[in-house]
Parts: sequence; C-alpha cells; structure tokens
Amino acid sequence: MKISKKIVLIGHFGVGKSSLIRRFVENTFTEDYKVTIGVHILKKEVTLPNSNNDITLVIWDLEGNDDITNTRPSYLIGTNGFLYVFDMTRPATYQSLENDLDYIKDRYPNIPLKVIGNKKDLVTNDFIKQNKDVFGRFVDFYTSAKSGTNVDDVFTNLAKAVIKEAKK
Repeated sequence: MKISKKIVLIGHFGVGKSSLIRRFVENTFTEDYKVTIGVHILKKEVTLPNSNNDITLVIWDLEGNDDITNTRPSYLIGTNGFLYVFDMTRPATYQSLENDLDYIKDRYPNIPLKVIGNKKDLVTNDFIKQNKDVFGRFVDFYTSAKSGTNVDDVFTNLAKAVIKEAKK
C-alpha cells in the first residue's frame, strides 16, 4: 500500500535542516549555505522494513526561526511528523529546546516528533557527555548531514512512528 505523509523540519536558522533533507533525498552535501526563505518541499519514497507499506515522505523544509512561536501556522497544517533540528555547535539553537518542544507537543499532541542534534561531525563524544543534561533528556538522534551519519535512520524512524500513529 502506498501512502503519503507530510514531514516538517523545524528549528533555528543555519542548523542544517536543508542539508539533512538534501542528504536524505539526494545523498549529497555541499558547504555552500543558502538560507531557506519560506518553505522548500521535497519528496522521497521509503520502503519500511518488515512492512507492506511504501510511504512517500513529503518533506517541508521551513525557514529557520529563532522563536518557534513565530512559525507560520499555515505551514504546519496537515503535518504528520516533526523533526526538530538544532546545531550541536551553537548553544543558542538548543537553549530553549525544552520550551520549543513543549510548544510543539501542546499544539500537536498526537503528531510524532523526533529531536535531532545535527553536526555531530563537529563535536566530540566528550562534548556530548558534558551536555547530557540537555542532550540526554531530549535528543533522539545525533546526525551529520556532511557525513550522512544517522540521516536515513532519522527519517525511517519517524516514518515508522507516523505509520503507527495513523493506525490508532
């Protein structure tokens, strides 16, 4: 059975949302940084392991916003899954992590949400351990769009959660 689900990437400016999507959809990475203005939409079909489901992920790359409450509500209509992305090298992108996640969960309580610490290639495991109070409580995956670390896993894991929620 083929189904289509809307996935929205949300987070601050420059955290790597566009790079994660390009790595997942096109298996490419570039150092050239281009700001997303508004929204950019890409699709990718995913076959879930141990499932009869092929799922087309319609992935919405939203412009970065330092205050999640300023995200345009019209972009979020019909969302089936969220990826909240922050930059592990920039504390400003995760200082309000708990509040941002509460905001999403309060407004979209039944929508699967995964939290992504991106740019893992730029930090050490010791750094992650030193920040376990923040990272350990909230982060589902550490990724690197540059190396591809965990990128496919993030999207596949969210797709599974979306399918599971749709069956409820």
